[in-house]
Amino acid sequence: MVHLPSRPVMPNSWIARHIGMRAVRSIYIVLLKAKINMLLPFGPLAILLHYVTGKHGWVFFFSLLGIIPLAERLGYATEQLAFYTGPTVGGLLNATFGNATEMIISIYALKNGMIRVVQQSLLGSILSNMLLVLGCAFFSGGIVHYNKVQVFNKSAAVVNSGLLLMAVMGIMFPAVLHFTRTEVHFGKSELALSRFSSCIMLVAYASYLFFQLRSHRSLYNPINEEGDNDQDCDEDEIPEITHWEAIGWLSVLTVWVSILSGYLVDAIQGASDSFNIPVAFISVILLPIVGNAAEHASAIMFAMKDKLDITLGVAIGSSTQISMFVIPFCVVVGWIMGEPMDLNFQLFETATLFITVLVVAFMLQEGTSNYFKGLMLILCYLIVAASFFVHVDPSNDAN
Repeated sequence: MVHLPSRPVMPNSWIARHIGMRAVRSIYIVLLKAKINMLLPFGPLAILLHYVTGKHGWVFFFSLLGIIPLAERLGYATEQLAFYTGPTVGGLLNATFGNATEMIISIYALKNGMIRVVQQSLLGSILSNMLLVLGCAFFSGGIVHYNKVQVFNKSAAVVNSGLLLMAVMGIMFPAVLHFTRTEVHFGKSELALSRFSSCIMLVAYASYLFFQLRSHRSLYNPINEEGDNDQDCDEDEIPEITHWEAIGWLSVLTVWVSILSGYLVDAIQGASDSFNIPVAFISVILLPIVGNAAEHASAIMFAMKDKLDITLGVAIGSSTQISMFVIPFCVVVGWIMGEPMDLNFQLFETATLFITVLVVAFMLQEGTSNYFKGLMLILCYLIVAASFFVHVDPSNDAN
């Protein structure tokens, strides 16, 4: 009887060593490789200061610094996952997880009854994405490709502009109803209208996802670039981590952002008093800049690679998602919690949003970009920031 040699079996020690090496490599790439991760220790420091000193100003400041690298790393992990899902789903994932920071902060603030902070931070996210993020992307791309006209898919931009105008309509009517004193039941009619409009906006956003991912996928195909340029980009773009590692890091980073957001929200009022900065400025300008760190980095990077369709998918797609999904979702969550969260963002904020959407829609109508368009959007954002620095929120006195 002849005995065949048995098939060699990999020793468990080798498998464990391989898994350990992969884990160490993944930790190095995600947590140590990027220079922005130098800010990561500020998160634990903020929590330590919260319990040791109780100085809300410093807790807020260090929490803000600690969330910046987490938001950027969320964007990185989403970008890595997009290599395995394709560009359209990848852009949607980038916008979704890019907005995870704002969404978590909003739910914490809503749980604490800070409705105005929720409204203003979400409004600020829309303004930041449409003016600052898109402006910096157009400016950077225009400088890098100075002798070339950068183009993008105008049809997809028009669809997003239409959704943003619909969101403005949904937010504007409760404010107009309130300030014209034409409500049937004062204080109740605008809340009922807000909840009804939020449900309609959620249906519209779900229809938009079906339109984007299923029925009209070809509409969102990027405009063909030059062949040589595409080959160079394909050589550079290789995923650094596996899709399971990306999913794991998304989960870990989201949990850590959730923990840090709780301390950040608790310290907002104390930081306003300590630094003598209006709560409106903190909510509309500072919080969104931190929350949009992922979109900011991704949009500029893609614009410099002459991939403006992905840039618009990140910046304008994120604004569309916040206005048509996150804001209505917060209204519904507030309804479940018993909090009177509505779409009445007050007259000043609503007018700012309306003018911003018109300016950006005008910039996108030609389907081209350059550094001057980007500069104009950045300067518009500076005007908005200065306006909120001198703006007194009337609802604070009313509450």
